[in-house]
This record gives sequence, structure tokens and C-alpha cells, in this order.
Amino acid sequence: MAEIRYISRFEEEFPDKLRFIPGCPSGIYVSGELPDPMKKSVAIVGARACSEYGKRMAEYFASHLAAAGVQIVSGMARGIDGIAQRAALMAGGRSFGVLGCGLDVVYPKQNSEIYEMIEGNGGLISEHPVGTPPLGRNFASRNRIISGMCDILLVIEARLKSGTSITVANALEQGREIYALPGRLTDGLSAGCNKLISEGAGVALDPDDILKALGLLCEDPVVTKGRRNNEPAQTVRLDLTSKEKMVFNCLDLYPKTVDEIVRTLRIPVSDAVNILTTLCIKGAAKECAKSNYIRAI
Repeated sequence: MAEIRYISRFEEEFPDKLRFIPGCPSGIYVSGELPDPMKKSVAIVGARACSEYGKRMAEYFASHLAAAGVQIVSGMARGIDGIAQRAALMAGGRSFGVLGCGLDVVYPKQNSEIYEMIEGNGGLISEHPVGTPPLGRNFASRNRIISGMCDILLVIEARLKSGTSITVANALEQGREIYALPGRLTDGLSAGCNKLISEGAGVALDPDDILKALGLLCEDPVVTKGRRNNEPAQTVRLDLTSKEKMVFNCLDLYPKTVDEIVRTLRIPVSDAVNILTTLCIKGAAKECAKSNYIRAI
């Protein structure tokens, strides 16, 4: 395990997202890294005793969001939490676990593999000192940190009365946006999600719904072709693949180097160069200087 360090809320390194939440912890223990404040984070939470549907959806959403460069935050718990974090790491993304015990305590034991995978690909966070056992009262309080670390809270499966409802209440108090995965009306594990949707939560039908809410995904870009032979200008909607859209959404009106795009999206340099070349051919991007690209539209 990486070195465990303590960060007071008065230190510059303390996450700003946590600094301003109600009940801000006086400090946090960290093993590994903290989420990058310049990147978007989504907290994925849900039932411990999840269904096969919940498991598959947690894997689907977490892996796609992580592949798009979104940081996945959760509570390292059995069920949806651990499944989502493992899927994010397997997709080559970054994940951050908020624990209700000391960072030296592996809980639950079945998630020991995730503890190993997260080293070098994220970090572990707790407000409890080393050696603190996984007491029940700690998990309710750690939920405010899970929601506090994210931009969007995504609920995959939840009963009407569950620990997830505490995280949702914290997210609402903190002003975080909430999305929920809909389910069958007769399924008790979806009752909490369906109720959230009826009360105004966003409906998560696809990972793109979350990416759009984060401002990381747009519709197919539109390019205006200039006049030729006195013909009027035409607006053309470009048909881009999902990977091309991901790179396009990373571009701005200010130049970005290939290295910056690679670091942000965590994709191979060769893929980035090939996609950027394709975007330039399609008219969606321009190379304004050697290896520097901007949006063309």
C-alpha cells in the first residue's frame, strides 16, 4: 500500500469540493492520489445485495465513463460500489474509494483485489485514522464525503430505505446533480431509483446522458461550408464515431497539444494522432501549429 498521509482542511492540497460541504471533515487520510480537480468526477453508488441487472449496469456505466476520462468515486462496499470501481479500473480509468474505516483495513475482504488495482490508478480516502475498524456508524458519515467529492451522483440500484438514501440526501444538501437508473416497478431494488426519478432526478438511460450533463459530450458537430462559386454557405452535420466525439469534446478554441489530449483522455498517442487527423479531414478540427489542434467549428 502507498504511504498514508494526513491532510488538514486548512492545507492547500485539501479538495475544494470537500472544503465547502456542510460538516466538512477536519482532515482526511489519503493513500495514493486525490481526484484531479480539473477533471469531472461521478460517484456511483447502490445496493450491496444487487441484482444481475444492477451488476451489469454498474459495469456498463462505470467502464464507459472511465474510458471517457471521468473519475469514478465510490465507497468500496460490496455490491454496486465495488463493481463500479473495478470496472472503471479495468477500463483503464481512475477510481477513488472513500472508506468507513482506517486505510490499512481491507473491508470487505472480497474487494482486496480492488485495493491492489487502485494503487497507481487513483487513491483511497478516509476521515478515520489508521486502525479504525469498519463500524456501522462510520459508513453513514462517510457518505457525505462520497457525494462531496463528485460532480454527479449516479444511483444504480437502491431500495426505498437504504444507505444510498443517506448519500442522496447529502448530495442534495451539497447541491450535487443526481441521476438514477430506472427499473421495473415490481422490483424492490429499483424502487429507490424510480422514486428519485419521480421526484426530479435525471434519468440515466445511457452513459452519454451523464457525459452530456458533465459537458463532455455534444451532439454530432455542425460545420458551415464556405461559399463556392457564389453558392450560399451550407450547414452540414458531421457523423463522428464515439472515439472521434471523445477527442472532439476534448478540443477547445485554444490550441491543445497531442500530449495534453493523451493525458486528459488516457489514450495511446497513435490513437490520438489518427483520430485528430480524421477530425481535420472531416472539418471538425484544425492543426493551427505543429501538433497543436483546435476545434474548427
